[in-house]
Amino acid sequence: MTKELKKLDEVTIRFAGDSGDGMQLTGSQFTSTTALLGNDLSTLPDYPAEIRAPAGTLFGVSGFQIHFGKKEISTPGDTCDVLVAMNPAALKVNLHSLIDGGVIVANRDGFNDKNLKLAGYEKNPLDDGSLEKYQVHAVDITKLTTNAVLDLGLSTKIAERSKNFFALGMMYWMYTRPVESTVRWIQEKFSKTPELVEANIRVLKAGYAFGETTEIFHAHYEVEAAALKPGTYRSVTGNEAVAWGLIAASVKSELDLFLGSYPITPASEILHELAKHKNFRVKTFQAEDEIAGISSAIGASYGGAIGVTTTSGPGMALKTEAMGLAVMLELPLVIVDVQRGGPSTGLPTKTEQADLLQAVHGRNSEAPIPVLAACTPAGCFDAAFEAVKLAIEHMTPVILLTDGYIANGAEPWLIPPVKSLPDISAKFRTDPNGFFPYMRDEKTLARPWAIPGTPGLEHRIGGLEKENITGNVSYDAENHELMVKIRQEKVDRIANYLPLAKVDGDEKGDLLVVGWGGTYGAIKTAVEEKRRQGKSVSHLHLKYVYPFQKNIGDILKNYKKILVPELNLGQLALLLQAKYLIPVIKLNKVQGLPFRAIEIEQKIDEILK
Repeated sequence: MTKELKKLDEVTIRFAGDSGDGMQLTGSQFTSTTALLGNDLSTLPDYPAEIRAPAGTLFGVSGFQIHFGKKEISTPGDTCDVLVAMNPAALKVNLHSLIDGGVIVANRDGFNDKNLKLAGYEKNPLDDGSLEKYQVHAVDITKLTTNAVLDLGLSTKIAERSKNFFALGMMYWMYTRPVESTVRWIQEKFSKTPELVEANIRVLKAGYAFGETTEIFHAHYEVEAAALKPGTYRSVTGNEAVAWGLIAASVKSELDLFLGSYPITPASEILHELAKHKNFRVKTFQAEDEIAGISSAIGASYGGAIGVTTTSGPGMALKTEAMGLAVMLELPLVIVDVQRGGPSTGLPTKTEQADLLQAVHGRNSEAPIPVLAACTPAGCFDAAFEAVKLAIEHMTPVILLTDGYIANGAEPWLIPPVKSLPDISAKFRTDPNGFFPYMRDEKTLARPWAIPGTPGLEHRIGGLEKENITGNVSYDAENHELMVKIRQEKVDRIANYLPLAKVDGDEKGDLLVVGWGGTYGAIKTAVEEKRRQGKSVSHLHLKYVYPFQKNIGDILKNYKKILVPELNLGQLALLLQAKYLIPVIKLNKVQGLPFRAIEIEQKIDEILK
């Protein structure tokens, strides 16, 4: 049977099932294969906080959404064109995101009486007509999976674990993706268990063959490669990009990289990734708690290495005293905060932008720390590199904010030539003549970096206030005020070394949409759509949130109205109003989910009405 091949510009697919159904792995493999074909893409992993939530329940559903196409892709998609549902709960949780007329590929074997009851269905939605506005393909995925490996002698439980590869094979056929890269991955992943290699490859190919031969699918689709800038690309997540940006900074500065960290979702993958790269002078230490993690990193910086600690919101709260110590010591230190829903333990696997005020102001006394914010998964590389550069050249701790959405999301990354990366000037004081620990560079106010053990450079630093220049402990009132002002001025002067901010769109107009962090893709998509409609709207995205770039105030004055979308209750809006004394309109969402572009489009329409 010859099936029609249709060409599409873009597609959004959502894989959904139990947290043990391998949906994250399925989505990751589809992403890697799609990246190899040259499509632009954006992903949204969405998984429960429980390590193994009760099977079949609504709160145990794990999902992975990928939006890919031949054009520029900035978001994982507001809605999906295809929903792969491995059980009733997956269908119920995700059906609202499927477009009218969209495709449902359901594992009929998962829609048994027990699972239907757990999901709250009185009748089987595959049979009761409630899905008539969709294209429903009910496939016996579990049965077909076990049939494909019947002669291998595997237990039923182990055999059924491969059913995600059957679903993946069907999607590979439906969207004209090759299976070879996943075959190689299976061979490497399960190399010590040959029977699992054979089983998973068989099931993957069986899913592909089913799509090709069954009569339920009358067409399949092709999405051509995107017209990306020439170069070498790879698919990268935000956490991977942070790790590689830190490594690149270590190489360019010719300093060892030390990560002292305590595992916490969604930041743990940075620790995992850095632990793989000891050949790049990387040392990783999994500490017993958050305080030990940052304290060890401070010690590494004192010893002349790049000290880094990674965490999320709850861990930031625990690290604050040590962050104040790093401010007092004036040592280079990078604190990476991968933000998640809070407060307290909150929503460990969901995204949020609620740590901005904690990063800027969340320490006792006057303890200024510059704050950067990455805005895309690939952009995490540049942000991490920049954080190290600022920390070393200005002798200060630096906070890098990412969030769960961009940390776990993936997109193509144009790998930069190493020679194109800026140099990082790490200068150690070696001359003892005239040395004092709090002497300062005239331009940056950075104090000298003196490694312990250097002859003639013995000195004392600590958490008690120090006398200007000498570093002796001082309780003098006027000296304390002087040192507080010097530390603040040092951070303020960093603005002199930041590039001027640039607006996407007209330099003057009716509306400027200002964002920071992971809202970038949704804002960019929304503003571009409104500009195509002739609306006077532009976009400014802040990568430096403290201190602000020097021309931010001038930019804001050029627009009649300012809109600030944030995944919090208005923290950047508060900082902008306090700094520049201008009114702003807030658009806030605190649901553990990123903005959809349509939400921002609707707000723009409302403002410009």
